Amino acid sequence: MKLLLFFFLTPFLFFLKCSSTSNFSTQIASPSLILPLKTQQITSGFSAPNKLPFTHNVTLTVSLSVGTPPQNVTMVLDTGSELSWLHSNSTRIKQPIFNPNRSLSYRPVSCSEPTCTTRTQDFSIPASCDSKNFCHAVLSYADASSSEGNLAMDTFTIGGSNFTGTIFGSMDSCFSSDSDEDEKTTGLMGMNRGSLSFVSQMGFKKFSYCISSLDFSGILLFGESNFTWILPLNYTPLVEISLPLPYFDRVAYTIKLEGIKVSNKLLPIPESVFIPDHTGAGQTMVDSGTQFTFLLGPAYTALRSEFLNQTMRTLKVLEDQDFVFQGAMDLCYRVPVNQTWLPKLPSVSLVFRGAEITVSGERLLYRVPGEIRGKDSIHCFTFGNSELLAVEAYIIGHHHQQNVWVEYDLEKSRIGFAQVRCDIASQRFGFSR
Repeated sequence: MKLLLFFFLTPFLFFLKCSSTSNFSTQIASPSLILPLKTQQITSGFSAPNKLPFTHNVTLTVSLSVGTPPQNVTMVLDTGSELSWLHSNSTRIKQPIFNPNRSLSYRPVSCSEPTCTTRTQDFSIPASCDSKNFCHAVLSYADASSSEGNLAMDTFTIGGSNFTGTIFGSMDSCFSSDSDEDEKTTGLMGMNRGSLSFVSQMGFKKFSYCISSLDFSGILLFGESNFTWILPLNYTPLVEISLPLPYFDRVAYTIKLEGIKVSNKLLPIPESVFIPDHTGAGQTMVDSGTQFTFLLGPAYTALRSEFLNQTMRTLKVLEDQDFVFQGAMDLCYRVPVNQTWLPKLPSVSLVFRGAEITVSGERLLYRVPGEIRGKDSIHCFTFGNSELLAVEAYIIGHHHQQNVWVEYDLEKSRIGFAQVRCDIASQRFGFSR
């Protein structure tokens, strides 16, 4: 069974210092867009072309409309990607698409336009020209998923306001490494620091979210988050490099991981383990397009060993070397099916420069859907070994950002964290379950 976290775009506040028909690239947006986040459990869902090959995936999605007249679309929110894109292949039967032929405001981008020649410089595969002289893009991901099509412009409608000239990919060919998954979304909304990302085109200097646990509403906010009831944010600076390196994503939200604690015990991990090498491998990225958190081998081994040591008296380890959840999570436990609670678990803290995220309670173990051994269900540790997936990076997934107010401050190049009950925060804005 698959879980999806849905961002329903029913605006609570939406004020702009510009015409609602102005272009994203030229408008100046005020701090004023607050949207409710809701969680929903469904039997299956679309595995967006994530960086990691998830089978049982929790995906953050946004619902909005595109085109004239508007067509409703649902897009995976991904702070680890730049270009937003929509499925546009009309041969997708029973699966949602955006039909450009039905939109009067749709316009393809030619390969001679600056959008194609200069603003695609951060794409892993350079943009090219197709047979019609349109700007052609191929997006590829670490799990062998890919998406291919042309760059285009159209009107995106959010909260009743129209934003013309939004650049996105109109994709007619997509491949997912997991063919068993139903495709329930229309595409992906890129939110990284690249010039073509959705947030860059909107012109907002900040955006934040607060993700609740299942069945509660959360918040997505574009703009300022200066609310008196939010605890002071602890900021950590974004890491930037001037020279391109083969394994360093320069437009990702990269921060400096300095240590890991288990029950406030700082693990003896050398500082060099957290520093990217000369190729750029080893950066730490905050990524809403990834569910769990993945650490490079030495750090993961140290964390796994200490967590196992502190839980060996309260939990029964699954003794099955052939079972590795999602290909990277090899510490799992057996919990009686009829047991509705977990024993007290040691907290895990990720220590960054100037900030810290503490993961505790049920967020540390994930019940694997459909896995039963005798009378026991299987619960796996929600930290994995990224090297088992051939990913040379630390990735902080959204599961470990639950009940944390996360602010992306693009103007000051930093990310802020504060522990918040996201369900209570939602109620303050009139959002409920």
